[in-house]
Amino acid sequence: MITDTIKKFVSRLFSPAARGPQRITSDKHGIDRRNVSRHAIKVCEVLRQHGYEAYIVGGAVRDLIVGLEPKDFDVATNATPEQIRPLFRRARIIGRRFQLVHVVFGQEIIETSTFRAPASQDQETDEHGRILRDNVFGSQEQDAARRDFTMNALYYDPHNEEVIDYHQGVHDLKKRQVRMIGDPATRYREDPVRMLRAVRFAAKLNGSIDPATRQPIETMASLIENVPASRLFDEMLKLLTCGHAMDCLRQLRADGLHHGLLPLLDVVLEQPGGERFVELALERTDSRVRAGKSISPSFLFAALLWQQVESRWKQLREQGEHNIPALVQAADSVLDEQTEKLAIQRRFSSDMREIWFMQPRFERRMGKTIYRMIEQPRFRAACDFLQLRAAAGEFDSVLAQWWMDLANGNDATRADMIEELAHLPRDPAESSGPRKRRRRPRRPAAQHDQA
Repeated sequence: MITDTIKKFVSRLFSPAARGPQRITSDKHGIDRRNVSRHAIKVCEVLRQHGYEAYIVGGAVRDLIVGLEPKDFDVATNATPEQIRPLFRRARIIGRRFQLVHVVFGQEIIETSTFRAPASQDQETDEHGRILRDNVFGSQEQDAARRDFTMNALYYDPHNEEVIDYHQGVHDLKKRQVRMIGDPATRYREDPVRMLRAVRFAAKLNGSIDPATRQPIETMASLIENVPASRLFDEMLKLLTCGHAMDCLRQLRADGLHHGLLPLLDVVLEQPGGERFVELALERTDSRVRAGKSISPSFLFAALLWQQVESRWKQLREQGEHNIPALVQAADSVLDEQTEKLAIQRRFSSDMREIWFMQPRFERRMGKTIYRMIEQPRFRAACDFLQLRAAAGEFDSVLAQWWMDLANGNDATRADMIEELAHLPRDPAESSGPRKRRRRPRRPAAQHDQA
C-alpha cells in the first residue's frame, strides 16, 4: 500500500503537468486564426478586458490542430458563471450537475465554463462513483487535470495564438492516440460516457486508444447502464454523426458497449441483409457529414431500427393481422424497447413512424393517393428511405427511382408524371389493394294503402 502511494507520488512529480505546461506557438501547432469562430474570440476578448483569463478549449482546439472543421466552440475562463453573464447582452446560466453559461450570437452559442477543480472525496456521487455535481471551481492547471483525454485538455489563446498544453495532448494528437488523463478506471467510474467518447475520438481521428486507456473498458462496460437515458441519446447521436459511424459501431460491439445504446443492434446485424442495410445507411450519413451537409436524426434512427420493425411486421401479417395495423404494432413494440435505454425524443420517434408508415403506400401508384402522399411533411424523407431499401434489394429500384423523380420535380413535372401514369397499363401488383364494396341497389320503399 505504501509502495503504491510512493509510486503515485513519484508519477505525479515527474508528470508533464508537474513540470509546467508547454506553450506551443502557431508555427508548431498549425492553427489558422481565421478558422476560429469570431464569436468565440469575442467572448475571450470581453473577458480579458474585464480582467479575467479566457481561452478556447477542448474539441475545437483538437479539431483545428488535425485539420477538421469544429462543430462548435467552447471557452474556459477563471470567471464564475455569475461574473460572466452580465458581460454579454444575450447570456444565460444553464446546468445543475455542471453549471456554465451559454453566450448567444444569432445562431451560434458559445458555451463558456469556469475552470473546474478535479474530483474529490467530498463531491456528490452515486453508488457506482459517477459524479452527480461538478461545480467546484479551480485553476487552469486543475481544469486541465479534470478533463478526460489529453487531446481535450488544450487551451488556445486567440490573443497571442499559443496553445497551452499540460498533458502532452498535442503530442498524442500527432500520434492520433486517445489517452486518458489520470487513472482510466477511476475516470470511467466518475463518468462512464467517457468509454463511448474514447471509441468516438479514435474512430474520428482514424487513430487508436492507448492500451492503458482501453484495458478497463471491457470489464466496466456495464456502468453505461447507470447513465441517464437522455445523456446516452446525446452521446449516441454524436457517435452516429461523427463521420465514422460504422467504425464506431463495430468498435462498440467489440468492447461490449453497445448493449446500453441499441440493445437490438446485434439482432439487426445478424438478420439476412441486416448488416448491409445498416452499412448503407451509415455510409450515406458519413458521406453527408464529411461533405458538410445536414443530417436528420429521425432518418438515421429509422434506418437503424427498420430491420427489426420489418421483421416483426412480417410476423404479425403471418399471424393474420392486417397490413397497416401490423406495421403500427411492430413500430410501437420496437420503439418501446428502445426508449427503455435510449431516450429517443418524441419529435424524432414521431418522424420515424411517419417514414415507416409511408413505405407500404409506395407500392401502389394511384392518382389521388399520390397527391395525398406528396402533401405529407415527411414525403421527401420517406422517398430517401425508399432509395435505401432499393439499394439493399428490398424494393424495386425502378419504382423507387420513379418516386424520387416525383419528389425532385416541380408541380408541373409531377402533374405530367401522374398523367402519364394514368395512360400506362396497370401493374397487377399496384392494383391489388382491397376492392371497394359495390352498393346494392336500394329497394323501393313499401307503399302503404291509405285508409
